[in-house]
Amino acid sequence: MLVAAPASRLLRFDSFELDVRAAELRKGGIKLRLQGQPIQVLAKLLSCSGELVTREELRAEIWPAETFVDFDHSLHNAISRIREVLGDSAETPRYIETLPRRGYRFIRPVEKVGIPEPQQLPVSEPAVAVPIEAPRTTTRAALIAGLSVVVVAAAGLVLAPALARRSSAIPSVRSIAVLPMDNFSGDPAQEYFADGMTDELITDLAKIGSLRVISRTSVMRYKGTRKGLPEIAKELNVDGIIEGSVTRSGQRVRITAQLLYGPTDKHLWAETYERDLGDILSLQSEVAQAIAQQVRAELTPQQQARLGSTRPVNPEAYDAYLRGRYYLWNDYTTPQPLNMAKQYFEESVRKDPGFALAYSGLADAYAYLGFFHQLSTESAYRSAEEALRQASALDDSIGEIHDTQAVLDWRYRWDWNGADRELQQAIALAPSYICAHEDRAEYLAFQGRGAEARAEVAKSMALDSSVSSDLTESAVDYQLRDFAGLIEASRRGMALNPKEWLEYYFLGVGYEGTGKQLEAIVEFQRAVELSGGDQDATAELAYAYAGIGRKAETRKMLHNFQRETKTPYVSPYLIATLYAGLGEKDKAFEMLEKAYREKCLDLSWSLKADLRMDSLRSDPRYKNLLHRVGLAN
Repeated sequence: MLVAAPASRLLRFDSFELDVRAAELRKGGIKLRLQGQPIQVLAKLLSCSGELVTREELRAEIWPAETFVDFDHSLHNAISRIREVLGDSAETPRYIETLPRRGYRFIRPVEKVGIPEPQQLPVSEPAVAVPIEAPRTTTRAALIAGLSVVVVAAAGLVLAPALARRSSAIPSVRSIAVLPMDNFSGDPAQEYFADGMTDELITDLAKIGSLRVISRTSVMRYKGTRKGLPEIAKELNVDGIIEGSVTRSGQRVRITAQLLYGPTDKHLWAETYERDLGDILSLQSEVAQAIAQQVRAELTPQQQARLGSTRPVNPEAYDAYLRGRYYLWNDYTTPQPLNMAKQYFEESVRKDPGFALAYSGLADAYAYLGFFHQLSTESAYRSAEEALRQASALDDSIGEIHDTQAVLDWRYRWDWNGADRELQQAIALAPSYICAHEDRAEYLAFQGRGAEARAEVAKSMALDSSVSSDLTESAVDYQLRDFAGLIEASRRGMALNPKEWLEYYFLGVGYEGTGKQLEAIVEFQRAVELSGGDQDATAELAYAYAGIGRKAETRKMLHNFQRETKTPYVSPYLIATLYAGLGEKDKAFEMLEKAYREKCLDLSWSLKADLRMDSLRSDPRYKNLLHRVGLAN
């Protein structure tokens, strides 16, 4: 019995080239992002160029009967995705012509490189299907399509989606990563918008308790990656991968999303959504609910209600909100991005006073401005508290609101029970909301509840494998005074992001706590340099100088603190640490009293754990201060 030789690897048209065996579409040698069912449909159309390919043929080959999808929607989405990648349109087709209610035809010439004439089978022998053996090292696209060649007696060569036919069982998806959405708006300036859509989808999915949803900081490193989905799924330890694109044109937004089973790259679902920008919250909710339905996630009535509860939003307000979040996402520790974020959130609430998320973002901006000494404690707290009050009045079901309220309860109000209660509420509302887990880990460590803090760190690391999780672990080690652990965690964080000044700061504290003063000074110097002279980093460096006898330099830096003009607020707590380093206890306690009166945010973060306070701890005045703050054992 004779069988056909292997089919061509390449189908060429214009500047495009489809590698059939690898299931990769390239343009000018550059690989394009087309995969799953769309690339299978394209392969079928190219193999039959100039001929009608009926809907029934496509359904039989690519959507077999046992595949549980909405065929009409899936085929529509596949064709739309192909046209999007090729730059084609249904109205004026250059490549794919639609024949209403019948099917599609590829109308450009296609060069079929190396396709042999089918060899005839002897009449006396039955037809036998012989799949092409896949190469041992498969590419990402080969896993997506799993195309094989089937020889049938009278039909010749037919491309078949073997992967879709393997099993009728839908893989179990209990964890999801939303990869950064592609910006198909034709304007690089719209990257912030595509990133914002990615984050908002993550935020909506994080409300589903039965799903583990990977954090934004973990997935953003895959922006523009060429890694295969199985590799990404393994690195993130997830079952499901969401890929998609965002196209914004004026006041219209189109989102195309597809769900794939990460370990095998199996296509599970795809859909395209289009709305006016004012209905963007409804669009995001609809996408999240569709994904939840596809993975058969168990939703409580409360979670279902929260996902379905949306309102129209002023388009300009939403745009300003995304710009504000963009600045907070990229840098929340330095003045310029923090002030830009605040300005955009303020613009958002002016444009739409009923937009709860904008008030929540504004509260975050004010809180960070207070933490990093860009506003006085009183000003930052009052402004953040007012923004949260407005947000809560509009929508109390937003997890971010309760997380920020918890941080204010802890850092300003010294309401320990309130902080714990709000953190638990934030996690209950959005079980995969990474910030709430990170803040709770740090708060539990601050309270001395080490085992619970470590358990919360483990939960946050299951959601976030980025530098953010290492910063959280460093903060927990700092609060627990685990200086060896602090060195290890901060080194890991520096490897992930060598420009993050907080990691150098924590590493310096770790060295200082283990008696390595000279090493600590080197790290503090680097933290000062990278942060542009942050007060915390500068004060640590000044204290370390005193520790090795360079007290003249400490006094010079103390003098600069006292006449500081670059920032609106100079922390009296940090000045107290310098007096402690110089051995001037009375002046140190004088500044600690000032910090107490002002409710300085450094006081509630550092008072229990700070090794710079060690020389004061035996003094009755220190114990009295702990008692008044509510931290006495």
